[in-house]
Amino acid sequence: MFSAGDLSKAMSQDGASQFQEVIRQELELSVKKELEKILTTASSHEFEHTKKDLDGFRKLFHRFLQEKGPSVDWGKIQRPPEDSIQPYEKIKARGLPDNISSVLNKLVVVKLNGGLGTSMGCKGPKSLIGVRNENTFLDLTVQQIEHLNKTYNTDVPLVLMNSFNTDEDTKKILQKYNHCRVKIYTFNQSRYPRINKESLLPVAKDVSYSGENTEAWYPPGHGDIYASFYNSGLLDTFIGEGKEYIFVSNIDNLGATVDLYILNHLMNPPNGKRCEFVMEVTNKTRADVKGGTLTQYEGKLRLVEIAQVPKAHVDEFKSVSKFKIFNTNNLWISLAAVKRLQEQNAIDMEIIVNAKTLDGGLNVIQLETAVGAAIKSFENSLGINVPRSRFLPVKTTSDLLLVMSNLYSLNAGSLTMSEKREFPTVPLVKLGSSFTKVQDYLRRFESIPDMLELDHLTVSGDVTFGKNVSLKGTVIIIANHGDRIDIPPGAVLENKIVSGNLRILDH
Repeated sequence: MFSAGDLSKAMSQDGASQFQEVIRQELELSVKKELEKILTTASSHEFEHTKKDLDGFRKLFHRFLQEKGPSVDWGKIQRPPEDSIQPYEKIKARGLPDNISSVLNKLVVVKLNGGLGTSMGCKGPKSLIGVRNENTFLDLTVQQIEHLNKTYNTDVPLVLMNSFNTDEDTKKILQKYNHCRVKIYTFNQSRYPRINKESLLPVAKDVSYSGENTEAWYPPGHGDIYASFYNSGLLDTFIGEGKEYIFVSNIDNLGATVDLYILNHLMNPPNGKRCEFVMEVTNKTRADVKGGTLTQYEGKLRLVEIAQVPKAHVDEFKSVSKFKIFNTNNLWISLAAVKRLQEQNAIDMEIIVNAKTLDGGLNVIQLETAVGAAIKSFENSLGINVPRSRFLPVKTTSDLLLVMSNLYSLNAGSLTMSEKREFPTVPLVKLGSSFTKVQDYLRRFESIPDMLELDHLTVSGDVTFGKNVSLKGTVIIIANHGDRIDIPPGAVLENKIVSGNLRILDH
């Protein structure tokens, strides 16, 4: 039976939820008014796309107000069924058909190119940072696709999804590829207003994104690809040309090359039923414990990110034994399916709430989505457990050191692990804060050390490396505050800890 106490509690809860609903409606109205004000400042040629951007933001903001807390019910998470994540070896064992060129001609390569190189101390698009023999991420990507087109006499185009931060600089540089055998297209992801964490109102007062408005806008994550690609008209163009799949990956993942075996599996499925979405996953190591993982949820494959996990279960989520794989963000997606779902407004992606502090100290939040989160909206989705070599992201100078070293050889834009390396795993490299910016990092290495036999490298403090240094086993170099360590030319460090203040090192 209901007691009087229960009844009043229920009524107050009901009253609280009604009150919250009123507050929510008020807030939506306020945001709508603010967005309308911003739109009135748009010039005639930017009006249409600004309106699309702000409409997209309003939908996202509406959902943000409706959904609270982590969006997964931990009790419903199950391990994916055996056949829903296939080992790459099984896909590769099928071999390739004679008509691989006609299969390749159905493909479009899309690179996510919205990021800036700020975390590595660089200005402008990250894709224009030199990573190997003076080649940038973009150079290597173009070389890979040109090599494919020349080898198989095909016409695989490259599409760059830029953000308003990277668009102008990227377009300037594209002219240098005019004579390459690759058609290059670009489109922009949306531009959304950051919102004040306290008032939840947009920070921007007008559409400009220069001057004091520079920090008022943000690109809303790569989940925006579906709407922006559709709105750009490119989706329909490629469908009209007979293209069937896009291969989407981050431009800073140097392992994300076109894989003919996966493409063949998509185009010629063994059971005759085509996949609309394939996510490449790979085995977690201790370095990847925060990576999103594929689970079975309410009968569908679903990507679960760490931000969606209830706090009590975060350690379980990070467990390498329970969740063995993570998403590489190399995705193969059916163009026809994107068109269908976009027109039905049926692509469902969880909202990622990203809190930031602007230079002036203002706390803001930006609402984002992730491209892989849409996997549950597609039919017959599949995970493929690929070798680690397909995940080679360069997020920091520690990653840059690996890809610049003799651990890898470069051929037609693709990096492959040197055959001289005796074990297939990459060494764990941790460079300290003196190496964070690319220009500082380059200044500290006269030449990149020999790392073929290295397992682990930690460097901290004011350390420089002379030419032809060789690092083997576990090497830890720590210069204390105010001290400096110069590793002399030709030094061989094997299983060594170096600390203190060394200008000359016995070797």
